[in-house]
Amino acid sequence: MYLSSASTEKPAPGTYPDDLLASFAPRLIAWQREHGRHDLPWQNTRDPYRIWLSEIMLQQTQVSTVIPYYARFLERFPTVEALAAAPIDDVMALWAGLGYYSRARNLYRCAQVVAQEHGGRFPSTVEGLADLPGIGRSTAAAIASFAFGARATILDGNVKRVLARVFGVEGFPGEKRVENAMWTLAESLVPGADASDADVSAYTQGLMDLGATLCTRGKPDCERCPFAGDCVAKTTGRQRQLPAARPKKAVPTRRTWMLVLLLDGDAVMLEKRPPMGIWGGLWSLPEAAGEAALADRALMFGASAKAAPLASLTHTFTHFKLDIEPRMIELERKGAALAANEAETVWVSLREIDAYGVPAPVRKLLDGLRGSLI
Repeated sequence: MYLSSASTEKPAPGTYPDDLLASFAPRLIAWQREHGRHDLPWQNTRDPYRIWLSEIMLQQTQVSTVIPYYARFLERFPTVEALAAAPIDDVMALWAGLGYYSRARNLYRCAQVVAQEHGGRFPSTVEGLADLPGIGRSTAAAIASFAFGARATILDGNVKRVLARVFGVEGFPGEKRVENAMWTLAESLVPGADASDADVSAYTQGLMDLGATLCTRGKPDCERCPFAGDCVAKTTGRQRQLPAARPKKAVPTRRTWMLVLLLDGDAVMLEKRPPMGIWGGLWSLPEAAGEAALADRALMFGASAKAAPLASLTHTFTHFKLDIEPRMIELERKGAALAANEAETVWVSLREIDAYGVPAPVRKLLDGLRGSLI
């Protein structure tokens, strides 16, 4: 169930000051209109497609990183129908480097569902939006608010940080008990039925703006915050302690070997990764779990020469680190055999890598190789 401002859900009596609960939305709306962000590429529109695209890209990604990707996507796919009709490889190629690639796969699936099952029109309700691939509760609420003026509650990372600090919410927000309490609090703050659609949009945008520009993780600008006089974190000097950090646990390290088959000093072989899992659906270098296994893979591609080591590199994911050991074999002509399934492998000129969706560390490796060959 997705609650709106019409819900009777309220924080437990006495949990938070009544005057702060009542004044929170009006103060935030006033602040947003004077000091918030108003010129982002996806603002000043009610187009659900553009709003949806920006919200998916902004998940766990900074605005400055998203802006150029957003512009390229709109240029290549100006409508949801255009995105739905495109080859998946084109979508992954444009997404390459933005990370969290399951977002791109879900973006593509969602576009196809909207185009084929909804006539190219996004649902206007939070519930309808949340039924689409890749759209969770908070993202659905943001789209419904910005595109359709819905009174819906968002609770992304920025919002959790604002609420934890202003209202003194204890505990790690990723813990279910704490998150549920934050949802109840957030629901109670949404402007009521007497608020205009513009007020609701300003409130939703204000939550995002406050967390992104003032109530930042590292160095919050408390003196310019509209809630400085009421903020529990500021008045108690606990800006660094609220919200509580994720409980620490060891981050495991994995290791993989990658094969760089270099043809005539110009082209490399790329292999299509499985559709699910790490870098799902992207083009990458052939991999193996060790030197011997990598040599066996090289033989499959008709390369029998000894592989030369390249500089290793490390890539950090959310839950583990990946140590990459690249090995290169230079060829003067294509091997006799490409692979069991030629559709999953391709020779690509180093000058044309941009046309393929390649994971960031592989792209870094190939860019370095290209630079050394020029």
